[in-house]
Amino acid sequence: MALWALHQWRRNQMKLMAVLCLATYPEANSPAVAVNAVAVAKQLGSTLHAIAVNVDIPDVSNALSSYLLDLPTKIREVEATSRKHGKALLEAVAKEASRGAVTVTTQEIAAQPALMGDEAAKQCRYFDLCLVGMASGNQTARMTAEALLFGAGRPTLLLRDATDVGALDHVVIAWDGSRVAARAVADARPFLERASKVTVASVTDEKPLPGKDIGERLAEGLRTRGLTIETASIQAGDLSIAVALQEYALKIGGKLLVMGGYGHSRVRDFVLGGATGGVLADLRLPVLLSH
Repeated sequence: MALWALHQWRRNQMKLMAVLCLATYPEANSPAVAVNAVAVAKQLGSTLHAIAVNVDIPDVSNALSSYLLDLPTKIREVEATSRKHGKALLEAVAKEASRGAVTVTTQEIAAQPALMGDEAAKQCRYFDLCLVGMASGNQTARMTAEALLFGAGRPTLLLRDATDVGALDHVVIAWDGSRVAARAVADARPFLERASKVTVASVTDEKPLPGKDIGERLAEGLRTRGLTIETASIQAGDLSIAVALQEYALKIGGKLLVMGGYGHSRVRDFVLGGATGGVLADLRLPVLLSH
């Protein structure tokens, strides 16, 4: 009994570790990501590690290009701008974390433009949860999110830069009975444990499902864990699957959408599933993706 109690105590003492990847080039995250990342860490009782991913451009100039374009100077200017954005974002995270009493550490890494996402993914493998700030039209943030989803081996939480994250107390699970959906439910456990309400939603007109009662079957298992669960079957109709799921979640007051991340990577050329690509292109609420 004493050994069991010790194991339980150790388990309760183990904090989650969240990591925030900050885009700096060519498009930087908004400082608003600091507020949302700290809010998530505070809700989870986790530590937060913020990484600024700066650009490192190889010197490919020759005598002619240096004379005509002054490439070395332009490269130095771009790298300096990237580092400036990174430092400002890290300072914003540190300031917000201090205000929210969240333990934070910061780091700067540098990588060539084509490898920035890959390097970020490598760093994220040492943490429990990846956070990415997303803004409409910010392709750098989207590239980072895709790289983390496929390369980090950790769940990736997408946060809208333009909206305060708020309390993630109503979790909506997009459930189709697939392996990646099951992985997402497992990865969402810290959020599910803290939710006051959970809704399991299955889209019935997008693809064949493995059964009519798959939502209720998942709900039964979650209820045995003490969670309050509702189930729903929805139809996408003329909407894309990504829009249908997000709009339904917003309609019922959902604060977090949990879904499997479909797709794979072929030498960094990402092949995304419809729902995954749609969410990355048009994020409407916080979404936890697992691959």
